[in-house]
Amino acid sequence: MEVFLLSPNRRPEEHGAAFPSYGPGALNQLDELDEAERRRAAAFRRPADRDLYVAAHIALRRVLATYVGIPARKLAFARADCPRCGGPHGRPVLAAPGSVPHFSLSHSHGTALIAVAARPVGVDVERLPTPERVEVCLPSLHPYEQAELRRLEGADRQAGFARVWARKEAYLKGTGAGIGRWMSEVYVGAGGPEAPRGPDGWTVRDVPCPAGHAAAVALHGTPPTHTVVRELPGDLRSLTSH
Repeated sequence: MEVFLLSPNRRPEEHGAAFPSYGPGALNQLDELDEAERRRAAAFRRPADRDLYVAAHIALRRVLATYVGIPARKLAFARADCPRCGGPHGRPVLAAPGSVPHFSLSHSHGTALIAVAARPVGVDVERLPTPERVEVCLPSLHPYEQAELRRLEGADRQAGFARVWARKEAYLKGTGAGIGRWMSEVYVGAGGPEAPRGPDGWTVRDVPCPAGHAAAVALHGTPPTHTVVRELPGDLRSLTSH
């Protein structure tokens, strides 16, 4: 499994890599994205959100291109079946012949995270929430997670909530279920002798990320033998499949 981090507040040229800067008016030149991605990018109201979306999706394409040997602009995506209702709105998958890797993408407030693995995988990155958001969203968590977080105060509660939320979203994105009322059914908290078991058949781990954010990755099956975390942009041509 490999995890790729696109750091906030660092322009691509600072890394010396071939990731262009995406300012206003550049959307018509984004030939590596498909029509749906370009429409979504154009719909963002805040330039910073649009720029991150564009950079994250081009990075995803370039990373996946190194795995499947198809040019980034020619990659096509589809949706797996939803594990809850069977509808065609599950997790994103590559629409390519042969054996293709599983992947997941998340971006939030200047930071993006990509994971690629041989098994179903999910990632999530979250900016630390306000105290008000913590109180509003806390009831949607597992009861034991709520109890753990209520034992914390101030900034510790905000950081703890972001960590749990990122872990939970990573798991739900990996399964393809997405956010819903079932968020309270699964436990991904701090753990301990009396804590409930985590999700069966999944490994959930925290991912190091820039200050002000929390991030996590969830992998189906046995724990990975190793996890590589790389910062992007970089020389994507040098990446190899694991």
